Amino acid sequence: MSSPLFSANKLNKANPLPKPKILVVDDEQDNLDLLYRTFRREFVVFRADSGLKALEILAKEGEMAAIISDQRMPEMKGTEFLRRTVSDFPDTMRIVLTGYTDITDLIDAINSGQVHKYITKPWEPDQLKSVVVEATQNYDLLKQRSEELSRSQAQNALLSVIIEITQSSHQLSNCVLPFASAFWQNFGADAVILQLVEHSALIDTQAICGNSYWDLATDPLVQTAIATGQSQICLNVDDPDQQYKTNIAIAITFREEVLGIFSMRWLSPNAISSGDVTAIQQCADEVAIALTCIRFYAKF
Repeated sequence: MSSPLFSANKLNKANPLPKPKILVVDDEQDNLDLLYRTFRREFVVFRADSGLKALEILAKEGEMAAIISDQRMPEMKGTEFLRRTVSDFPDTMRIVLTGYTDITDLIDAINSGQVHKYITKPWEPDQLKSVVVEATQNYDLLKQRSEELSRSQAQNALLSVIIEITQSSHQLSNCVLPFASAFWQNFGADAVILQLVEHSALIDTQAICGNSYWDLATDPLVQTAIATGQSQICLNVDDPDQQYKTNIAIAITFREEVLGIFSMRWLSPNAISSGDVTAIQQCADEVAIALTCIRFYAKF
């Protein structure tokens, strides 16, 4: 298991950004090899010698930052292939290589937003690399904005739920399941356990969302979170016997007292970013205030 981390800076240093994935498509093997050699150092490069094979690669490997496709291929034109990728991968940057003098298809594809740029053959490797670098930077910006918007929407929805639960709950035992369910649904975790803490020890009050259960009393991330009052993150579990690859233990604290733990897990490694962790922690801080209010009013 990788070392638990919390701060955004540590998360970023421990998990450097992976190389962007690109797909190159050309029916001529020499061109395909040249494209691979041009990009293999800066990118993870997938190769296909036809549009149909390229679609198979996309179905298996998922979204690419950029696709570079020859226009003139026997089974399927490059613009036709790229058009078929738009619905599944709208953010991918698409570049066409063409030697055609008739560029009607390209004009239509560019005007409809299906193609980012076109490069005429024979291309200069440095020029093409510059275009692809720019395209992948645009892709990263699009993904970042999309993720920020999605995260903000989830956070706002969750805060509304927290307020509603706080106003309607009169006992701590009645609020743990709604809180756990709200975090589970809004942050896309595969499983969530919320368990309350008193005097630095877990108590029996807990709620489980998802198809799995694990004992928080024996979870090292949870125990460290309780002992330090700091949330703990494990983004890539190395143990092949462990079902979940991303595990976090979010400390719910108020005035340096740990009131509970959100133990959240995802099946895939590196399932969350530092921005996600920050949003989850901010919502957990609101839950801490809510738990304090509910506990206070329950005494009267």
